[in-house]
Amino acid sequence: MARIVMKFGGTSVADLDRIRNVARHVKREVDAGHEVAVVVSAMSGKTNELVGWTRDASPMHDAREYDAVVASGEQVTSGLLAIALQHLGINARSWQGWQIPIKTDNAHGAARIMEINGDEIIRRMGEGQVAVVAGFQGLGPDNRIATLGRGGSDTSAVAIAAAVKADRCDIYTDVDGVYTTDPRIEPKARRLKKIAFEEMLEMASLGAKVLQVRSVELAMVFKVRTFVRSSFEDPDAPGMGDLLNPPGTLICDEEEIVEQEVVTGIAYAKDEAQISLRRLADRPGVSAAIFGPLAESHINVDMIVQNISEDGSKTDMTFTVPSGDVDKAMRVLSEHKEKIGYDVIQNESGLVKVSVIGIGMRSHAGVAATAFRALAEKGINIKAITTSEIKISILIDGPYAELAVRTLHSCYGLDKS
Repeated sequence: MARIVMKFGGTSVADLDRIRNVARHVKREVDAGHEVAVVVSAMSGKTNELVGWTRDASPMHDAREYDAVVASGEQVTSGLLAIALQHLGINARSWQGWQIPIKTDNAHGAARIMEINGDEIIRRMGEGQVAVVAGFQGLGPDNRIATLGRGGSDTSAVAIAAAVKADRCDIYTDVDGVYTTDPRIEPKARRLKKIAFEEMLEMASLGAKVLQVRSVELAMVFKVRTFVRSSFEDPDAPGMGDLLNPPGTLICDEEEIVEQEVVTGIAYAKDEAQISLRRLADRPGVSAAIFGPLAESHINVDMIVQNISEDGSKTDMTFTVPSGDVDKAMRVLSEHKEKIGYDVIQNESGLVKVSVIGIGMRSHAGVAATAFRALAEKGINIKAITTSEIKISILIDGPYAELAVRTLHSCYGLDKS
């Protein structure tokens, strides 16, 4: 017997037929004798509809009332799934975030989980009751509903799994696992059996949409073994109830991966923009003068490249921001031009960041050179490069994105079984 947390996303609970299918997945685990908690998202498209209503009601709405509205989507799904489970003869009840309680900070609309008391859910699971938890929400210090930001149901699931000391957390979605790259771009992409927390965190932050970044961070901190699985598989198909190796991709500690590949996957992020500040005085504090105001304006800066002149008196600073933030960033930097002291400011949109990821890179030389050589052979110009122990990120022109992904996927042998 094991303790399992199962999470189902919006497409998995999009309508009543899919909710009934989810109930069959849950019943399979209950019939196997496991203690089960389920975390659900709102039905597909419902959160966008609710967000639209709040904005139509008032563009400058109260964030606390926004949370009260958008959290209702998960409340509906949790109640419907509990009813569907009861119809199958399973003892189940729905839980809202405030009932557990899942305590958050006061950042309404983008709250962070501070504490979860899992004692009551553990007690109920021990009695054979399935807990159906509304994801994406908790209780703020002001005693009001607080939501966790988009994709927050993944975070809810991993946090609850940690709180109840679950043996594993199964994230059911519309894909059957984590692939070496996006199969829509490279048909030869392979599903990974295992991937380390660090690798998944890089892939999630660099463009892979399978899991929300904060959920991977939590899983890594609390060592929650997490499976990415498809809810569209037949719940009763052979192997679906395998406790140790169900179909899908296991996200786990690096120590569980015996044979580590040099490169695990290729991720990409579209709609990147590059901003360059030319001929800055190379003096202490210049970086703070640039990136401080951008941070205060909530503009996320990613790749940073600095070039210092031969005599050391001047420097150029180039960095990337999301394309949607480039106008705002240009305005902020123009307002602080005198303090920063640049001569010219330039920007370019429509760029793509392609990243090579793998924990095996720590112990292998020449990984970066392989990427640069392969891209050069395809005539792809590199605009910027950043590296870490387990990743190389390369900025290129947008039209070359798919060619670059396929080229890198092939040059590291990821297209071979």
